[in-house]
Amino acid sequence: MTKLKVGLLFGGRSGEHEVSISSARAIAHALSLQENADKYEILPFYIQKDGVWQAGQFAQQVLTSGVPQEVPSITPNLWQFPPETAQVEVWFPVLHGPNGEDGTIQGLLTLTQIPFVGSGVLGSATGMDKIAMKMAFAQAGLPQVKYIAVTRSQVWSNACVFPKLCDQIEATLGYPCFVKPANLGSSVGIAKVRSRQELETALDNAATYDRRIIVEAGVIAREVECAVLGNDNPKASVIGEITFDSDFYDYETKYTPGKADLFIPAKLPDMVAQQIQDMALQAFAAVDAAGLSRVDFFYVEATGEIFINEINTLPGFTSTSMYPQLWANTGIPFTQLVDQLIQLAIERYSPIN
Repeated sequence: MTKLKVGLLFGGRSGEHEVSISSARAIAHALSLQENADKYEILPFYIQKDGVWQAGQFAQQVLTSGVPQEVPSITPNLWQFPPETAQVEVWFPVLHGPNGEDGTIQGLLTLTQIPFVGSGVLGSATGMDKIAMKMAFAQAGLPQVKYIAVTRSQVWSNACVFPKLCDQIEATLGYPCFVKPANLGSSVGIAKVRSRQELETALDNAATYDRRIIVEAGVIAREVECAVLGNDNPKASVIGEITFDSDFYDYETKYTPGKADLFIPAKLPDMVAQQIQDMALQAFAAVDAAGLSRVDFFYVEATGEIFINEINTLPGFTSTSMYPQLWANTGIPFTQLVDQLIQLAIERYSPIN
């Protein structure tokens, strides 16, 4: 039987470069196990931090070692792709963050006319931009915490405009609140603020990361997550819960072993769990996601309220990441999950009969 050539695309130009390598290593291992090895051949493609694509032995070395590498170039030709790209029959992009899950690489892969795992341009871009995402959720009638969208120009405006902006945030949201760059993943650039001084500092910092910023009201709630798998008829996993001792689920807490605990399935009333699953599927459809997504929620136990937080259309994919663990606890082990995602990619791009 001829093996399907899978282009495993990882690395990338974002702060989640190392996370991407870890995810790709886990996926490569799953594809090398017997039940998948008979079906798929892995072609690794590594995007350096400067944007240069590498293939063959160089990419395989990064995949094997798990350590970022780079061939320095004064004037890298970013548009000269390795000749191995012509062999790819289905792409498996594992690029987290900007330039990876924001629709940019999805647009490029769409132009290749080769199937690829995950959401297309619209779903990826909408899921990445927190402001566009929240607008889509609002249109779908999904409950959210109060928020205000802010632009860099408002933050870095004259001394008359900026105080008025802070006045509006205080009056509408109060403290504590969260300041977030609209287009970064893994909690990069996010700050929890409790005073006017902290708010001003956080806004200024967020503006260095992105020209679009979102400020959200704080809420005392349990943080729960649901995984979605499928295309036009997606399924929702069991619910997982994240607990941690830090002030909020920041980058250090997320990626430092022992800083956070995952409980799967979460101890929730059946009715609440079902409602979260239904909302996860609604969110998946609202942004036009495909293949996979992880949807995060706040569950206010005191009132029974559920607020959608965000959707991640290309979540972390290591063996210990929440997304594959949720499916493992739903009955789909890691190796089978990777296989299903490849088949879903092929299904989505097959001609309509």
